[in-house]
Amino acid sequence: MSSSSLPELWLRGVAANPAAPSEVLLRLLAPQARAAWTVLCGERTLPPELVEAVLAHPERAVRLAFARNRYASPAQRGRLVDDPDSFARAALAAGPRPRLEVAEPFPDDVLETLLTARNDDWPEQRLTAGEIKQELASSGQIPQSFRRTMVQHPNPGLRAQATSLWLWLTPAQREALLADPDPAVSEAAHESNRNLDPAAMEADLPERDCHYRALLLVNYAVSQEVAERCLAQGRDLWALASNRHTPRNVVARLARDPDPKVRERVAARADLDPALLAVLAEDPDETVRTRARLQPLPRTWPQRAALDRVVGHTSECVGPVGEMFLEPEASWYEACAVSEEPLLRRVAATCAWLPGELVRDLASDPDPQVRHLLALNHPLAPSTIVLDAFISVPRRRPYLLTLTRLPRTGLGHLLDHADADVRTLAAADSSLAEPPVRLLADPEPGVRRAAAANPLLPLELVSSLLEDPELAEGAAANPSLPVTRLNELLDRGGLPATAP
Repeated sequence: MSSSSLPELWLRGVAANPAAPSEVLLRLLAPQARAAWTVLCGERTLPPELVEAVLAHPERAVRLAFARNRYASPAQRGRLVDDPDSFARAALAAGPRPRLEVAEPFPDDVLETLLTARNDDWPEQRLTAGEIKQELASSGQIPQSFRRTMVQHPNPGLRAQATSLWLWLTPAQREALLADPDPAVSEAAHESNRNLDPAAMEADLPERDCHYRALLLVNYAVSQEVAERCLAQGRDLWALASNRHTPRNVVARLARDPDPKVRERVAARADLDPALLAVLAEDPDETVRTRARLQPLPRTWPQRAALDRVVGHTSECVGPVGEMFLEPEASWYEACAVSEEPLLRRVAATCAWLPGELVRDLASDPDPQVRHLLALNHPLAPSTIVLDAFISVPRRRPYLLTLTRLPRTGLGHLLDHADADVRTLAAADSSLAEPPVRLLADPEPGVRRAAAANPLLPLELVSSLLEDPELAEGAAANPSLPVTRLNELLDRGGLPATAP
């Protein structure tokens, strides 16, 4: 039994109703409809007049919900970048909810405003500009293309922040930042340059195990002394084997380490000596042999990173992947797509710009992991494999539900599926041969709500469901309800007759 009152259920249902016109939805911005604000402003697309009303709404809760709305475009949400409330700006920077693996990027002007804001721009705020930047940095809303332009951006604040990308910059880019005419930029560059100084890393390395120690040993320049100490203690060897700056003589010793996980990381390196690679290709451990044989020399570090995202993981773990700061060349992904090695075809399936003819080939790949990764990552993936991924990869369903490629019709064969999420998808199908009346009694509430919102149900039945606390919210979201009935529900919910 729902704990909400019938009027609250009606308000939330009308807020979700895809056929509700703007004049109905505007009424839901009244204070009496607070229970529906999350649904209305945060969980659906909004017509332009609603967007304007939401952005100008005096209640923070309305603007917060819209800042997190996955169905609003980044440009629409980005208009909150100058919101006077720091919580609204923080919600905007944190990104849509629920937070999924891939977020649409903001326009450049929104990013520049958020990344260069100062505390004195917004006096007497509870959240600082730095805290809001931290939210943005982890949100996935900064495209790599923007990060690449930061190095030469006319705004010195962005050039200074580009120094955090030091390990991925070219020598010429580093030199330019070190010699930048702005003191703040050059100072930040010299601080970041310590990342490539083995002596500085040795001085900074904490003795205790912690995240910072692991970060240094995996990424930053390693002195011979630090490496020898780790070898003597048998400590952090996986990190050293992964680090591209580890001395070559140390790499050769790590290739003989008794731990196959360490040898596998050596086998994955882009700077391997051919003779050492040949030895690892005959390693007694299958995982080590596979990684050594997976790629011939020469290799690149971006290729290793692309492989690391896939090797040893299922599509459920990998999911949709974001663009790396440095991506392998397109020709490498294309070669992977036609490889006889399934692991390489899985890597190719994560490439969102793979040509259409290769997408068609991978869509019929005998390896289901290839097909699922393609469905999760490529905009041209056929709807059939997207639906198969929805059924087969439960952890990624929230993301798949955001895709227009996921079929919403022709799902009658799934009405009796054992998985409730799959039945919920099928229950909403407006092309079914007959109304999904029997699913109104399904044991799962989500299935019942989806069935109650199906426009195939007779209007008389929908009207009766509006009085059932278990089904009223779904029934109020049914697009077959006439506008007069929607307004009647809002009247009975105590809302003013006109928009606020």
